[in-house]
Amino acid sequence: MRRADRLFRIVQFLRGGRLVTAQALAERLEVSRRTVYRDIADLMASGVPIDGEAGVGYVMREGHDIPPLMFTGDEIVALVAGARLIRAWGGVAMAAAAEEALVKIGAVLPEAARQRAEAVQIHAYQMPGLSPEVRALIDRLERAANGQVRLSLLYRDESGAETRREVRPLGLWFWGKVWTLVAWCQLRRDFRMFRLDRMREVAEAGPFRPERGQSLRDFYATLPDRRA
Repeated sequence: MRRADRLFRIVQFLRGGRLVTAQALAERLEVSRRTVYRDIADLMASGVPIDGEAGVGYVMREGHDIPPLMFTGDEIVALVAGARLIRAWGGVAMAAAAEEALVKIGAVLPEAARQRAEAVQIHAYQMPGLSPEVRALIDRLERAANGQVRLSLLYRDESGAETRREVRPLGLWFWGKVWTLVAWCQLRRDFRMFRLDRMREVAEAGPFRPERGQSLRDFYATLPDRRA
């Protein structure tokens, strides 16, 4: 991460009006506490109104010049609710990003809009069946789909039978209960949807290039009846 990006993220974390320790910042940014102390000192020297000290924590004073975001009431509800849902039901990296997004939203909104965001009464709690392993797998599959990386899966179907599949990951769907991977299956030579909680092994199998008839748009044209 570039130092400029790291300094920007520190400011965003502190804009939430909460006391944040150097250790928490170091873990979020994946750097040492010494690096955080140095960055905080540089920010304070440049005029950023940060209060606090090492061993206690840091907070940004009210009134720091923040550009307002113009959202309607309905847009604020959608943003806050969506971030809370991902924080509860998304991947590990997604959940951390959603938490950061909520802090940023609250920090950059004008006072009236911030009060509306804080008053949103839509909440989400982590599902018992969404294990830490599945949450980590969500991030991994999203990266594979975005990076166009083929995957080798050991997959267990509804009857309990296991098969080895090589797939081209295209996207992830959330059904309110389970996550599924939409992919082009080399074994079936067709689109399939694979439940993440039935994947026994997942390994990368090299890059792939998009081909006509095997894209996510092509998959949408075949809906609604697709199963692994």
